[in-house]
Amino acid sequence: MTGKRRDTSGGSNSRTFLKTFSPILSVLAGLALWEALSRQVLPLFLPSPLATARAAVELWSDGTIVAAVAASLRRIAIGWGLGVLLGIPLGIFMGSSVVVRRLLDPYIDFFRFIPPIAFVTLAIIWLGPGEASKVGLIFYATIFVVIVSMIAGVQAVNPARIRAAATLGAGRLRILLTVVIPSTVPAMVTGARLAMGNSFLTVVSAEIVAAQEGVGALIWTARNYGRTEWVFVGIILLGLLGYLCDRLLRLCATRFLKRYDVKT
Repeated sequence: MTGKRRDTSGGSNSRTFLKTFSPILSVLAGLALWEALSRQVLPLFLPSPLATARAAVELWSDGTIVAAVAASLRRIAIGWGLGVLLGIPLGIFMGSSVVVRRLLDPYIDFFRFIPPIAFVTLAIIWLGPGEASKVGLIFYATIFVVIVSMIAGVQAVNPARIRAAATLGAGRLRILLTVVIPSTVPAMVTGARLAMGNSFLTVVSAEIVAAQEGVGALIWTARNYGRTEWVFVGIILLGLLGYLCDRLLRLCATRFLKRYDVKT
């Protein structure tokens, strides 16, 4: 019995160690590979991790990183937020009504395959070179993803639950509020997460074309000055920001699902 307990404890410790340190070891291995590759080529093509870290400190000290991150996150928050707020009810409406879905499906399926970067020029012409054009492009990249996710969520609702609510005397509005919408919360979360990824992709394109601040503008400025290490700083910033925003969204969604006992 003692031997078995020791074995179990040892296995548990090994799993805990791997769970805690495997991501760190993976990052360190990636940095080592990056360093090895950077020594084989000119810094213009691939700056070393140390050169990139020094560039990050330089950009941080003069406030460039703070201003770039604040500008990009503000645009993403507004465009993504509007896309989610409008996409959720529209997706529920389309998923609940066959007639509406048939009328709007051709437009949804047409526009969702056109990348936002194709509308950059039109956005600047229609909305101007200011914040509206960038927010509009992010909104465009967000709303169709949310709509499609919500339509799928509505159609996946168990028909037996709808029939049971109707048998108990619930009308269409009550069924929508008490059965359909709670059942589609996981689809809301999935659509919002996917749309956030699209938002990060779009903000770079929008900022490269017409912006003085933002991570995309930082990358474009680095290109103009031949500072490849600045480009790497911008790329790493985008990855970190996206990772943190997704983690925050998942954390909030998990707490919401547990609080209201929503089943996925």
